[in-house]
Amino acid sequence: MDENRPFYKGTVFILAALLAAAILISFSLGRYPISPADLFDRLFRGAFDSPRMEAIFFNVRLPRILLACLVGTALAAAGASYQGVFQNPLASPDILGASSGAATGATLALILRLPGPMVTVFAFVASLATIGLVMLIGNRARGRRILGLILAGLMVSSLNSAAISWMKLAADPNNVLPEIVYWLMGSLAKVRIRDLNFAVIPMILGFIPLFIFRWRINLLTLSEEEAQSMGVNVKRTRVLVIVCSTLITAAAVSVSGIIGWAGLVIPHITRRLVGNNYRVLMPASMIFGALFLLVIDNISRNLFATEIPLGILTSLIGAPFFLWLITRKGDLW
Repeated sequence: MDENRPFYKGTVFILAALLAAAILISFSLGRYPISPADLFDRLFRGAFDSPRMEAIFFNVRLPRILLACLVGTALAAAGASYQGVFQNPLASPDILGASSGAATGATLALILRLPGPMVTVFAFVASLATIGLVMLIGNRARGRRILGLILAGLMVSSLNSAAISWMKLAADPNNVLPEIVYWLMGSLAKVRIRDLNFAVIPMILGFIPLFIFRWRINLLTLSEEEAQSMGVNVKRTRVLVIVCSTLITAAAVSVSGIIGWAGLVIPHITRRLVGNNYRVLMPASMIFGALFLLVIDNISRNLFATEIPLGILTSLIGAPFFLWLITRKGDLW
């Protein structure tokens, strides 16, 4: 790893440059494009020439671009963290039921006809409550604790799916049911600055420990005795990574809906670029995740006149790629 460190750092720099370019291009895409020249004028002069352009920039384009980057970063970081903690290449941000819990909370809020901000709050709280229940069950399970957590996550996710199906059956088919279905497919079409303000704090609280202690995830592959000899408490590290990953997943899903495959596929692609060392893998996955979801969101809102939900596009791209990944020669890791 050491001898290739300049190459890996160069790869991270290239990904960051591509992300910056994608952000600039994203402003110029859409029904009301904002050119790079207009952006520079806004930065140096303090205002756009048109009040309408000012409103579009602050109320529509900026929060959507920032949230696409944040959600992509969160899903990729959580996916990479879970894969390291559980030592399972199939681990993803919804392995412990965070996504299904958020879906249950959002569906309940839509059934109750609550306003948009409350849908986000319900989704976030239900996601955290689901993870709390999973960890409680997993700690009481017999045998290996990691296996107990995974099985508890599958069980609670199944219960959430049943609850969602029942609420969809009871929902008004003309008004409420289409909203539920659209939310479950994942989209950033209705995000506003309030959603950004809601999601950014829990995401930062999760990102910072994951980034600072990312090197400890490497040691989770060792036995507890070996890790402790290096000054690392494996149980405490595992809990810290799971809690932080859950926090950022809950925040992401609560504002975007269910976006599958991104948290599973992006870490694997990043491993092919920078290797398995989490010192580089974690920041590279974060940047690549932001880039990936931003590009997907641009495609979803510009490919056709009607916006395509993000979950559909990520599945169309992620599933075939992962099928290729598991059928090619060599290990997933």
